[in-house]
Amino acid sequence: MRLYSVNIHRMSETDILTLRLDSKLKRKLDKLAKAAERSRSFLVAEAIRDFVALNEWQIAEIKKGLREADAGDFASDKEMERTIAKWVRRAG
Repeated sequence: MRLYSVNIHRMSETDILTLRLDSKLKRKLDKLAKAAERSRSFLVAEAIRDFVALNEWQIAEIKKGLREADAGDFASDKEMERTIAKWVRRAG
């Protein structure tokens, strides 16, 4: 009697996205992919992932600030003066 072990690995779901790049940018991407020993797809997916994460964070912070402003939650004049003085000292 033979026993077989089968490992099934499910790849994460991915979708295909087609985009247009100008020739110069594509050549630069190809050069970078070769130097990094990665595929163009990998590099582009990483760039898009970083872009989306940054913009999600930024939009969330803007919405948070708008909610605070709508609630009247503003810095006092004294708090603003202290903050400005702190940054002026650091820049000087």
